[in-house]
Amino acid sequence: MDRFDAMRLYTRVVERRSFTLAAGDMDVPRSTVTKVIADLERRLGVRLLQRTTRVVRPTLDGEAYYRRCLRILDDIEDAEGGFSGAEPRGMLRIEVQGTLARHFLMPGFPDFLARYPQLQITMSEGDRWVDLVQEGVDCVLRYGKLPDSELVARQVAMLDRLTCATPDYLERFGTPADLASLEGHRMVGIRQMSTGNVTPLEF
Repeated sequence: MDRFDAMRLYTRVVERRSFTLAAGDMDVPRSTVTKVIADLERRLGVRLLQRTTRVVRPTLDGEAYYRRCLRILDDIEDAEGGFSGAEPRGMLRIEVQGTLARHFLMPGFPDFLARYPQLQITMSEGDRWVDLVQEGVDCVLRYGKLPDSELVARQVAMLDRLTCATPDYLERFGTPADLASLEGHRMVGIRQMSTGNVTPLEF
C-alpha cells in the first residue's frame, strides 16, 4: 500500500472511529488497517490514535495529520480528475429527510445511476442532526440554514411553505384576518432535533 492509500485508509479510520468499519469501507482486512496505522505511527514518530475497547479517536498530532491528509488527497483528486476524466466509483452514503427523498432524490436515481454505474448508494432517512465525519456520511440533504461549520453546503432548490388550517378548526377558533391575529392560535409544529425547540411560524 503506497503512502496515498495509507492516507486514505487513515482518514477513514478517523472518520469512522473504528478499525473494523474503516476496513469494511475500504474493502481490506482489519489486520491490514492495524499494520498500516502502526507503520504510519512508526514512520512519523508520533502516536496518531488513541484506542479503547469501544472507540478510536485521533490524538492532537493525529488530528493535525488527518487535516493535512484531507488537503493532500483533495488536491490529488482535483489534479487527476481534471486530466483523466475518471468516473466516480465506490460507495456514496446519503442521509436525507423522507419527504425530500421521495420528491427530489428517488425520481432521479435511475438516470443518476445510469450515468455513474460504478457508484453504489446507501441512503437512510431521518430528521436528526447528522455528524458527517463521526458517522461516515458523505452527503446530507436538509432544508434551512447551515450553522457555522467547516462543512461545504450548496443550495439545490427553493421550497414554498404553505400555512393552512382545516375547515373544522377555523369554524371552532375563527379565521385569522392577518398575521397579528395568529397570536394564540394552535399549530402543529416541527421540533428541531438539534435544539429541541419548536420551529416558529415565519413569514
